[in-house]
Amino acid sequence: MRSHPPTNPIDWWALRSGEQTADERPGELLMFDRAPYEAAWELQRALVEERLADRRPDTLVLLEHEPVYTIGRSGRESHWGGDEGTLRQAGYPVYRVERGGSVTYHGPGQIVGYPILRLGHFCAGPKAYMRALEEVVIRTLATWGITSRRLDRLTGVWVGPGEGMKIAALGVRIVRGITMHGFALNVMLDVTPFGRIVPCGIADCRVTSMAEVLGRPLEVSSVRRRVAEVFAEVFGLAWTGQEPAREDRAIPACAAANGGNQ
Repeated sequence: MRSHPPTNPIDWWALRSGEQTADERPGELLMFDRAPYEAAWELQRALVEERLADRRPDTLVLLEHEPVYTIGRSGRESHWGGDEGTLRQAGYPVYRVERGGSVTYHGPGQIVGYPILRLGHFCAGPKAYMRALEEVVIRTLATWGITSRRLDRLTGVWVGPGEGMKIAALGVRIVRGITMHGFALNVMLDVTPFGRIVPCGIADCRVTSMAEVLGRPLEVSSVRRRVAEVFAEVFGLAWTGQEPAREDRAIPACAAANGGNQ
């Protein structure tokens, strides 16, 4: 589908680069079942190298993670109590990664998206790219009747009155013009582990999920498919390739070695 300007009051055309044509670009969609963080991290790095060499098209990876905490470049010890060992003793792996942002939690019931894109084909720069990722989440939530918004001074997507509650987090890295890491949308996620940290380094940040907002369970796979559709709309992509919508598969051990080809 062709992209349409969003209803939110942002400069939509500033999100797109002058290189973007009226036609949709081909893209590859990879959807996996629940995956350990390290396997997905290795896969991302392999896909980035392939995209840098133009051996693959722009790509979106969608999956869920096993329970894990990750710490980005702006993480401070005070955001997780000063001792990563405490989190590990509670049974959670902890990874320090190259994305922006501070500490966050990933777990089952949360859709994580890792876009591997040549940024200049889509956005004027990193800030516009973050707004576009937020737009993907906002449109997805609207499908389920959830009204969400941006906050001027904080990255992410929020619901509820006042400062609200955070329902999606963003943290990215750009490697020689190629994006990695991305966004995390809480669908059926147990948000209790956020109580051990200062989520995203934001004091008094409350975290919620789609299921909590709606007061009922949701099928994560249905939301994941909708995320893929909306992402294609916002970024002007047409999913191509072998079995682009195949789901519920694991990342094979050889994925990092062969660039994620199945």
